[in-house]
Amino acid sequence: MITILGAGGAIGVELVKLLAASNHSFRLVSRNPRGAPGATETVAADLTDLDQTIRAVAGSSVVHLLAGVKHDHEVWREVWPRVISNTTEACKRAGAKLVFFDNVYMYGRVDGPMTEDTPSVPCSKKGEVRARIATTLMDEVKAGRLTAMIARSADFYGPDTRNGVANVLVFEALAKGRKPAWLVDATVPHSLTFTPDAARGVAMLAGRETAWNQVWHLPTAPDPPTGAQFIAMAAREFGAGPRYRVLSRPMLRVVGWFNSDVRESYEMLYQSDSPYLFDSTKFAREFGFAGTSYQDGIRMAAESYKRRT
Repeated sequence: MITILGAGGAIGVELVKLLAASNHSFRLVSRNPRGAPGATETVAADLTDLDQTIRAVAGSSVVHLLAGVKHDHEVWREVWPRVISNTTEACKRAGAKLVFFDNVYMYGRVDGPMTEDTPSVPCSKKGEVRARIATTLMDEVKAGRLTAMIARSADFYGPDTRNGVANVLVFEALAKGRKPAWLVDATVPHSLTFTPDAARGVAMLAGRETAWNQVWHLPTAPDPPTGAQFIAMAAREFGAGPRYRVLSRPMLRVVGWFNSDVRESYEMLYQSDSPYLFDSTKFAREFGFAGTSYQDGIRMAAESYKRRT
């Protein structure tokens, strides 16, 4: 049995499609789970509760931890260590392998491409939390108490990916006839992972025996566009002009006074003011897949929005 913890998110939705297509038995777990075609069962569970997490994982061979937590550093500091502790304990009791879907916050500001060997030097409160939980997980692996891996993604975009920043600022705006936007600086390259590629990547990794007990970067197309180039490609799909606006730091600081989500994102703006280069060469060499091209990914993302209008 494959179990997906946090099944309702963008990556979980795409992973469900892949598992259903390959006739795998899989269980969907979230606070308020919804059934999906091909799902063997659904389980309601709060991952901050150890007993509920143990029951949700029981009988699993592989567990994908794809859960999200409210984007608030205080909540992260309290909740994420508990989720990791409970999930690792549940996996150990079930004899299950764990795939943890992670981001790159723990790397901090990086001068050059981010790779699996990039040191953890967080420069944000949320990055400090991510570094802590990643270390906790890999310590369990090094001690031989758990078989697991960390699968990291860059910022992501894709079809129906409503919580992706690029989706909100670019695709959603264009679909509504508004001018798209970019954060801080649209002249620097910014890697983005296509959500179907991320799901395909975790599925491929989980099926490769030699992939366990390592950190992996999920397949992300090389040579990323600048924000302006990304917007121009998306605008063409909607038959719109390439005009856009840049959301500056002072502007976001003011908006953050009234919007907690924007306020919490402010400390992460260092990711947008210089080249953000995510390197998934390790995955490409192992699996022969380097990620969907930005041109094709943008086209598919745009089509998902056009279908809804």
